[in-house]
Amino acid sequence: MTASVRPSKGERGVALPTPVIALSVVAVVAAVIVFWITGGDKDGRDEKITQAGGSPSASASASPKAAKAEEKKPAKVEPSPVDRAKVSVEVYNQSNIAGLASDVAAKATTVGWNVVGEDNWMGSVPENTVYFPQGMKREGQQLAEDLGIKRTHLSVEGSMKGDRLTVVLTGTL
Repeated sequence: MTASVRPSKGERGVALPTPVIALSVVAVVAAVIVFWITGGDKDGRDEKITQAGGSPSASASASPKAAKAEEKKPAKVEPSPVDRAKVSVEVYNQSNIAGLASDVAAKATTVGWNVVGEDNWMGSVPENTVYFPQGMKREGQQLAEDLGIKRTHLSVEGSMKGDRLTVVLTGTL
């Protein structure tokens, strides 16, 4: 008779009980069905669901909740592009790099901004910044994007004019 030899630890496996395997299969199938029913493949598109038989009944539209649900959401209006030529820009150099304000002003002019001045800045601005007056945030963000400047900030009253964007440079872009 041959003696039974136990396998070494490296050869041992795990035998899963049949109910665990069955439950796993059911869970995967249920997840696929839910994904299919909820339309998980719509890529963010919304579909309007209409009632069978046309318009909703008078009793349904009489309730405030139903009336609110029936209201159409206003279409999201994209803001018009910034008219760069109509926005005045001043560029200031706070760094020791000679000609930096002039170089950046030329770059801004090339992409269509109305640069009305350039000079040196005496202050303590921490990094390249586009300052915008109240009501010109969108224009300020556009100028910052055009110039590759990461920081925008509300204009400082008394130090900056309230009708234009101000660029303060602390180093190269």
